[in-house]
Amino acid sequence: MRVRPLDIAAALAAAVVIVLTAVAVYAPGNAAPEVVISGAGGEWIYPLDTNRTLQIPGPLGLTTVEILGKTARVTDSPCKNKICIAMGAISSPGQWIACLPNKVFVRVEGRTARGAADTGAY
Repeated sequence: MRVRPLDIAAALAAAVVIVLTAVAVYAPGNAAPEVVISGAGGEWIYPLDTNRTLQIPGPLGLTTVEILGKTARVTDSPCKNKICIAMGAISSPGQWIACLPNKVFVRVEGRTARGAADTGAY
């Protein structure tokens, strides 16, 4: 069996694609995690590392979302059972809090640190 020049070119092209894909997937992200809040009035995006208190409108009234110490949590809501408040604080990409009766959804987006464990499952 003889190796031809096109065989070598195909192998090199495949190796380049594999390396570039690995770099894109495993390279650390420079962007800090962000808090994305969806409500009746639209969608808002805030950096997770800037402290603030927000009033998010929903059909039942205002839901208070607090971003403090690189975490986000719902501190007050007009819903009946207050499950969104009981969910506690979130800080890692992929975590979320939902106030279904008031139609407010809070989530953290961004890249996770390589090798970080998924804390969303318990």
